[in-house]
Amino acid sequence: MSGKLNSALLDKCVDDILAFSSGENITKAGEELTGKKRNFVETIEIQITLKNYDPQRDKRFSGTFKLPTVPRPNLKCCMLGNAAHCEQADRIGVDHMSVEDLKKLNKNKKLVKKLAKRYDFFLASDNMIKQIPRLLGPGLTKAGKFPTILASGEDMQEKIDEVKSTIKFQMKKVMCLNVAVGNVSMEKQSIIVNVQLAANFLASLLKKQWQNIGQMYIKSTMGPSMQIYF
Repeated sequence: MSGKLNSALLDKCVDDILAFSSGENITKAGEELTGKKRNFVETIEIQITLKNYDPQRDKRFSGTFKLPTVPRPNLKCCMLGNAAHCEQADRIGVDHMSVEDLKKLNKNKKLVKKLAKRYDFFLASDNMIKQIPRLLGPGLTKAGKFPTILASGEDMQEKIDEVKSTIKFQMKKVMCLNVAVGNVSMEKQSIIVNVQLAANFLASLLKKQWQNIGQMYIKSTMGPSMQIYF
């Protein structure tokens, strides 16, 4: 499962990230760095530089993958739902909007943009999804937050957790990619597994797999970046 990543190196890098984020001193490239504990839970990201890849000529790729542990549990969701789904959302403490609520926005671009900004992702009832563009215009799509479908028999909480643990690699015109793979409150082993799975999944999307990957780093929001692949 570890693919091309050096397990001992990855282990040490995760140790250092967790130590730094809890306020301990770490040594990086012979230099001592003083850690600092922040008053929020830092996200851990994987950052990847591609090589032998031409974004102009080579096929663009895009893929999603569900990690075993939710990397960012604090993502905010809003349910665009029918009556049953709005009621269910209310029970589990999730924000929700009905067709009537959406109509009130009157396709106002500013209001739709504000709505897209307020939440990290949206779910929509399966019988409502087709109405979303008609009710809101292209705002959510432009923000990259078009809703995920929730079918009538599906468990809302499970679906929310699934979206929260799904990562997406999408090739744009740049050679660098970054995606959240964990946070500093997670168990060390869960972080390692998420990093390995994310790296292997990205390699599987590339034409020459690992030969298209130049460097790979992991870093916490406020911490130094640690190289895990050369």
